[in-house]
Amino acid sequence: MPQIHLDEETLERLDGLREEGEEYDEIVTELINIYEAEELTLFHGGDEL
Repeated sequence: MPQIHLDEETLERLDGLREEGEEYDEIVTELINIYEAEELTLFHGGDEL
């Protein structure tokens, strides 16, 4: 798994999103999945005329 380095501000923002006991990698994976789902929704939304 790739490693990333986060600055202090980003860690503080992630702390605000985390649920009890949730690891940083879990929340980042969840955010990536949400981003990808939104991207697919926007992409396919423009296909309908």
